[in-house]
Amino acid sequence: MKRFWKETTVEQVDGGWQVALDGRRIRTQGGAPQIVPTHALAQALADEWRAQGDKVDPAAFPLRDMADYAIDHVARDRAAVTDKLLQFLETDTLCYRADPDEPLWRKQSDVWEPLLSAFEAREGVRLERVSGVGYRAHPEETKAALVESLAKRDAFTLAGLQTLASLAASLCVALEASEGGDTQSLFAAANLEEDWQAEQWGWDPAARERRDGREAQFAAAARFIELSRKA
Repeated sequence: MKRFWKETTVEQVDGGWQVALDGRRIRTQGGAPQIVPTHALAQALADEWRAQGDKVDPAAFPLRDMADYAIDHVARDRAAVTDKLLQFLETDTLCYRADPDEPLWRKQSDVWEPLLSAFEAREGVRLERVSGVGYRAHPEETKAALVESLAKRDAFTLAGLQTLASLAASLCVALEASEGGDTQSLFAAANLEEDWQAEQWGWDPAARERRDGREAQFAAAARFIELSRKA
């Protein structure tokens, strides 16, 4: 698609802020007005449009895509999104580790245990740890507490969390990133096993490129949440 506008502006509207292209206000992919809660997020959305050249790159709008998801999907069915997030808890990467006699287990414990312990303390929950092949359900009290915790978060935060959790395969990592945690170290923690294998055998260029792309998406999702909270 060719660029079809000249001027990109941000306008204050009822309920928040909205980007306009040549005076025409942006709508979501679902057709709703793309009204976001903060001026900071609206400016970042406008910057995505301003950064386009003569041809529009659909892949260059990560913030727009998350804003659309928040408005078109999360706001309409928060329970469904909460259910999806809890699925990442059930098989959370940080809870499933190698056998204790393997060198990888020590690395996982050193990196993951502080994150899990901090998560448990902040949320007032307990998570199960599993070594080797197997599955162990977390306590029902933990699930109930996290449902209550997620219910306090707005649609834009939940949309960002959905992206974070899917990239990290971890609700724990996603929530830590949403609270301002260092995205580089958190993504490295979530990607520990792949990085470990690469340290042993070397990086395949294509795999490295995919990893870098996922890390960029992870950072963008954390930034989306931060921008949605700024005045």
